[in-house]
Amino acid sequence: MPDPDFPTMIAGMAHSAADSDDSSATAISPSGDAANPQLTAAAPIPGARKALVLLLSINLFNYVDRYILAAVEKPISEEFGVSKGQMGMLVTAFLLTYMIVSPVFGWLADRVSRWWLIGTGVILWSIASGASGLAMGFATLFAMRCLIGVGEGAYGPVAPTVISDLYPVSIRGRVLAWFYAAIPVGSALGYVIGGFFAKPGQWHWAFLLTLPPGILLGVFCFMMKEPPRGGVDAAKPHKATLQDYKSLLRIKSYVLNCAAMTAMTFAIGGMAFFMPRYLEEQKGIPLDRASMYFGAITAVGGLLATLAGGMAGDALRNRFGGAYFIVSAAGMLVGFPIFLAMLYVTEPWLLWTLLFFAVFCLFFNTGPSNTALANVTHPSVRATAFAVNIFAIHALGDAISPAIIGVIADHSNLQTGFLLVSLTILVGGVLWLWGARYLAADTAAAPTSLGNK
Repeated sequence: MPDPDFPTMIAGMAHSAADSDDSSATAISPSGDAANPQLTAAAPIPGARKALVLLLSINLFNYVDRYILAAVEKPISEEFGVSKGQMGMLVTAFLLTYMIVSPVFGWLADRVSRWWLIGTGVILWSIASGASGLAMGFATLFAMRCLIGVGEGAYGPVAPTVISDLYPVSIRGRVLAWFYAAIPVGSALGYVIGGFFAKPGQWHWAFLLTLPPGILLGVFCFMMKEPPRGGVDAAKPHKATLQDYKSLLRIKSYVLNCAAMTAMTFAIGGMAFFMPRYLEEQKGIPLDRASMYFGAITAVGGLLATLAGGMAGDALRNRFGGAYFIVSAAGMLVGFPIFLAMLYVTEPWLLWTLLFFAVFCLFFNTGPSNTALANVTHPSVRATAFAVNIFAIHALGDAISPAIIGVIADHSNLQTGFLLVSLTILVGGVLWLWGARYLAADTAAAPTSLGNK
């Protein structure tokens, strides 16, 4: 479980990552325009650090909720008498709901208070996650996963846009890297917490424990102040039209980024869900130990990679226009052969070593790729842009890959399923290299792409 001082610790680290203090923030006029564009480009607005800590904490519990299921899917399948393929459908149900409602909430987030949307979503998914622990059958658990998808759909496309309106482009990569660092840490905590209850009759408690902190974090959101849209980008307020939303498809770096993230999500989403059972069935590691060890590797390797990728993207951005994509591609292209090697080793120490470096490489793109999404889109359509991205990466990514791996495993084994799905890691790296040539021009055009022409 998280340390009681975790929020305080994160506050200090996030402050260092942003390399700034709220007291030096640029004043923002009531209309939302930057009072001084030159200063706006260098400093966050007041309250940025507090908002970052809250959003980071929510993102942490978001992924705890998601990956507890992966840790306890075997005792659930045994208790309810369902196959691997059916267990994979629980992920599909959650992600289908998530990706369908995300564009709706993305559209709303471009028009109403984002903090109210986030708070409502967090409370809804927390209640549904807690209720999963009370499920007495597969159908009830299936319905709760769908409700969790609705709650996360109100949060997922909205939170990054709040951060993007708090921090300027010059440090946005590092800051978003801290936000997305919650993904590996939260996922790991989900595996670890679930690992303690990965026994018949005990898995219910893993879900019930997520309810109190989720409700508390949701309530905090209603106390937060909405940041001006586009203030740190020196972009004028603009009421988006249908044509503005259609223009997203003409941003080449945005489209290629979505395609690369889809390929990456297809591979990682499916394999992460079945990794504890894979380690048990193919490598002979007890399930509880597999969940805890894999959780620890995901936490350390994913955290280091997400922060390193964000810092690398920011450091290279002034030297290479496509730095965020080059960094993302490098992680995928290096990680692919490492992951393949992991599938075939038998020595435990070598298995864990290769798995650590594979996780590191595959998380290296998290900060840069998401920062690029924010940087190439106008603030007036940014929430919708993130929502469309969420729809794409899940509809063609991890909404289907767990079920595919599960079906392959039912007819062969998880080794074969992992081998076939891992090929999309390579595809993602190639797509990011392709998009690197367009990234600088699209980033420069974003603040004036709507309304200011």
